[in-house]
Amino acid sequence: MIVKCEEKDINDIYEIINDASIAYKGIIPDDRWHEPYMPEEELKNQIDDGVEFWGYTENDKLIGVMGIQFKGEVTLIRHAYVRTSDRSKGIGGKLLTHLNNISSTPVLIGTWADAKWAISFYLKNGFRLLERSEINILLPRYWTIPVRQIETSVVLASPNWVSEK
Repeated sequence: MIVKCEEKDINDIYEIINDASIAYKGIIPDDRWHEPYMPEEELKNQIDDGVEFWGYTENDKLIGVMGIQFKGEVTLIRHAYVRTSDRSKGIGGKLLTHLNNISSTPVLIGTWADAKWAISFYLKNGFRLLERSEINILLPRYWTIPVRQIETSVVLASPNWVSEK
């Protein structure tokens, strides 16, 4: 079942993100990897900045999370993670479909360029990979990330995204 996460869920969100993010170790640039991948303070800052987490529960246990952030003319999907032990059950797809359905604006998703499995997942779910020239404009416009992360990330867009050309 998909539920909107509440403050009481922050420890589970933290645990899921840091469990699932181990997939990035050795894939993303070494200078961007740290443990925990998302410290609790950063998670709280993301929530304070408007990221709403939605979760997938099974047997009253939160096993997957995905954040959504409304940024005016666009909606961002942020921090999509499923517990390692619960992957490949369609949970990410269900969360993504739900968040797409509650968005009234085009959806953008940023991820690491070398996270081929993540890119493949979003492509399979109807998103398209944007060109580097557009990525370099969108990442600093809608995300607060360092230049090094911009250099090593990509952006995918929902079908209703109109490229700025």
